[in-house]
Amino acid sequence: MLTCRYYSQGKCRSCDWLKQPLEQQLASKSLQLESLLSGLGVQAFLPPVSGPEAGFRNKAKMVVLGAAHAPVLGIIGPDGEPVSLCDCPLYPDDMQQLLHRLETFVQQAGVPPYRIVKAKGELKFILLTRAQHSGEYLLRFVLRSHSAIDRIERTLPALLADWPQIKVVSVNIQPVHMARLEGEEEIFLTEATRLEEVFNGVPLFIRPKSFFQTNPVVASGLYRTARDWVRELKPSKMWDLFCGVGGFGLHCASNVVDVIGIEIEAEAIACAKLSAETLGLDNLSFSALDSTGFAKGQDAADVPEVIIVNPPRRGIGEALCQSLSAFAPSAIVYSSCNPLTLAKDLKQIEGYSIKRVQLFDMFPHTEHAEVLVLLVRRDSER
Repeated sequence: MLTCRYYSQGKCRSCDWLKQPLEQQLASKSLQLESLLSGLGVQAFLPPVSGPEAGFRNKAKMVVLGAAHAPVLGIIGPDGEPVSLCDCPLYPDDMQQLLHRLETFVQQAGVPPYRIVKAKGELKFILLTRAQHSGEYLLRFVLRSHSAIDRIERTLPALLADWPQIKVVSVNIQPVHMARLEGEEEIFLTEATRLEEVFNGVPLFIRPKSFFQTNPVVASGLYRTARDWVRELKPSKMWDLFCGVGGFGLHCASNVVDVIGIEIEAEAIACAKLSAETLGLDNLSFSALDSTGFAKGQDAADVPEVIIVNPPRRGIGEALCQSLSAFAPSAIVYSSCNPLTLAKDLKQIEGYSIKRVQLFDMFPHTEHAEVLVLLVRRDSER
């Protein structure tokens, strides 16, 4: 069982299931999922997929606290005092070391942490993303204004000399006086603007504002499973809605004649296109559009045999559930990071049997889980 001094000292409660062994966590999540989906006629719950219990996270979102001469990267503790989370055991060892170096960087650069109470200071967050296959990093500084950029640029060469694994550095400007993570403006301080990751031999590119899974080992399993399910279905055409950087579509492309990926975030679409180009694939097309709007605007005659949906926590919603029911593709593969909204959506999709459900433990030590569901149109089962 994982031990964490932050948890044992009562300074951080993010991992609220930490006292349970990983096997018990998986059993509890599986029972919760089966309860949520009871009455929906699930034909098979497959064994859950898990990964390491420590060192698995590829992303750190650190609030910058304290003062310029003594910065702290972490959170506000229950007693109202800053807590450094640089040694959080969810991060790989090298990532912990880099986070400590970044505390020193802030001190050397003399950038004052932003203080919400007084609406003063500059540096709000440090966001760090690690590529598992290479150990390379994307580093972002979220600032209140442009005034501290010069100080960051002056100090940056020494950091990059110490940590050549940092390949992408950017500054995000978030001027609003609230705990919003990022603003609209992104300024790159390196020539490189994307970080490459590789899952199952598929190159995926991470840009500052594009969503990316936080657990590479389990995410690789998720994409592999979706690829295998789609291969069984043998579709000639597929839609990948809420496609992000294209993970599902790119994994399935070798088994489908034509793949269309839809994602509202333009930066994610740029990454997906780069991946397709890198792989030399010409049977994928990606567009920066609203997934629900795209589906509603399509003619039923153009509907593919398989539709993959991978929505944010809010789920796909009633409108898209109605569109999927009306389109009636042969199969729907639904990847969800929120079993509650998943259950709600499944109840609204009509005409389908739930052939299989599988839990992916993307977020160990918490109640959260990723779930993959295969829905098959009832008349196609005969």
